[in-house]
Amino acid sequence: MDIVPGLPQGKALDILQSAPTLNFDTSIMGTNSYQETAGSEVVIITAGLFRTPGMTRDELLLANMKIVAEVTSNVVSYSPECIIIMVTNPLDAMTYLAIQTSKFPRNRVIGLSGVLDGARLSSFIAAELKVSVADISACVLGAHGRDMVVIPRLTTVKGTPLTKLLPQETIDKLVEHTILGGREIVDLLKTGSAFYAPSAAVARMAEAIVLDKKEILPCAAYLQGEYGIKDTVIGVPVRLGKSGIEQIIELELTTEEKQALNNSAEAVRKLVKAMKLDQKEV
Repeated sequence: MDIVPGLPQGKALDILQSAPTLNFDTSIMGTNSYQETAGSEVVIITAGLFRTPGMTRDELLLANMKIVAEVTSNVVSYSPECIIIMVTNPLDAMTYLAIQTSKFPRNRVIGLSGVLDGARLSSFIAAELKVSVADISACVLGAHGRDMVVIPRLTTVKGTPLTKLLPQETIDKLVEHTILGGREIVDLLKTGSAFYAPSAAVARMAEAIVLDKKEILPCAAYLQGEYGIKDTVIGVPVRLGKSGIEQIIELELTTEEKQALNNSAEAVRKLVKAMKLDQKEV
C-alpha cells in the first residue's frame, strides 16, 4: 500500500510475475486504499522520508512522526487486531509513537532493530574471520543507530565468544562499522537508503509471527521494568510468535553493559520528549 498512484500496483505486478521462476503461489496486490488492507494480521510500516547523505536518523524525527501517526491511525481503523512491525526511522521513537497512537498492548507493536544490526555485524565478522555467516550469533541491544549496544562477549562464532577470536582493536572497528552500516549505504546511494537487508530482517520477524515459530530475535520492544528500564522502547531479545512478543528475554549483563543500555534508553527518551513537545506546539 502506498499513497503514490500506480507505485504499489506496479511493484506488486512485478513481484507477482516472479512467481513462476521462484515457484510460489502467493496472491499479491498493490493498492492506494487502506480499505483494501482491512483485516490484516501483520502490518509492516515503512512509510516516511528516507535519509539523505549527512542526515542522521534523529533528524528525521519530526517529519516522520506526523507520517507514522497518520499511518498508524489508519491501520488501527481497518485492522484493529493486527500486529504492527515498525521499520520507519528513528526506529525506537517511531515504535513508541505507534504504541501510543494505536493503544495496542505492547506485545503487538514491535520495531525492527537488532535483527538488522545483528545481520550487519555478522556479515562484517564473517568477512574478517573468513567463516560462514551461519556460524555467527550476534548480540546487539539498545537503540537502532548510533546508540546501539553491541555485546562482543555474547557474540559467538560456532559457540566461541568473539572476544577470544579477535583483539579488542579489531572488535571495536567491527562495532563501529556496524553502527555506521546504514549511513555508509546512504552515502553510497545518495538518493536512497538500505532496503535489501532491512527487508530480509523484517521478513524474518514476520515469518516468526505468522508461523508461530517462537523464535528468539532482538527487536525493539516497549519495556516496563525489564533491564531496569521503564516506559521506553529499546532493542532486546524477545520470543516472537502468533501473538507478537510472547516473552522479553533478560540477559545477564555486566555493570558496564547495563550502563550502556541505560544510556541508549536515555537517548530514546530524549527523542520521545522532543515528539511530545512538538505535539504540544501543534
